[in-house]
Amino acid sequence: MLDSVVVPVADTHAKPNWAVITFLVVFHIGAIAAFFFIDWTAIAIAFVLNWMALCLGIGMSYHRLLTHRGYKVPKWMEYFLTLCATLALEGGPIFWVATHRIHHKYSDLPGDPHSPHEGGYWAHVGWILVGESKHTNTRLMAKFAPDLAKDKVHCFISRFHYMPVVLIGAGLFAVGGWPFLLWPTFFRITAGLHFTWLVNSATHMWGSRRFETRDDSRNSWWVAMLTFGEGWHNNHHAHPVSVRHGLAWYELDITWLHIKLFEKLGIAKNVKEATLPTRETEQVAA
Repeated sequence: MLDSVVVPVADTHAKPNWAVITFLVVFHIGAIAAFFFIDWTAIAIAFVLNWMALCLGIGMSYHRLLTHRGYKVPKWMEYFLTLCATLALEGGPIFWVATHRIHHKYSDLPGDPHSPHEGGYWAHVGWILVGESKHTNTRLMAKFAPDLAKDKVHCFISRFHYMPVVLIGAGLFAVGGWPFLLWPTFFRITAGLHFTWLVNSATHMWGSRRFETRDDSRNSWWVAMLTFGEGWHNNHHAHPVSVRHGLAWYELDITWLHIKLFEKLGIAKNVKEATLPTRETEQVAA
């Protein structure tokens, strides 16, 4: 799919993107300010929204459903999960999916947008601080996600991906003032961004390797705990279509458990699931 388009090579010397830098500085300041407005209800709301954004959204929708098509759900559910993903403020579905598909095709090779081969800082956050922002450039990113570009709803969400955060943030501020804005919006989103970025950086530098993939992907239990199961990255790169990333019994994958629940409820269909070889499974169980 990507062979017919020009894939950009990571440009570590590109000019700073001051719009993105300003956004991140403001959100980090807001995240720190939250500690001066302790409110346990606001913190609880932040936890719920984080679950919606990272588990239902990034994990179930952007990653395992839209990028890899590891399972199917009715369109109404697909759109709902996609809206949940926009709460992470990581860009619209077309941008996110296109970037991740490029990463898989050129993982740790020239063309990978966020490989630690360019440095850990670059893989974690540097790659989005320079160059032209592609978050709302649907026309360009559609080349890498043509399936989503044909869907008018996904195009609309991609164009206005920031609006759910703005509307929810405004509503929470109206209800509870500064604590309800700082914790569920500024702190939650800032933490969630770093959790997701750890998959790009940490799980390509540190951890164990069960499979000899051509990239440097690794399994990291602590990144998996922060991202609802996305940290079992070596497993994922070995079996990218599988909705199950934690393959051993001790590899907790909360996102996969959600998908299995959806399957039992009859919402998820055609669920693709990798398993460990029988011999290794028996050794682990022993």
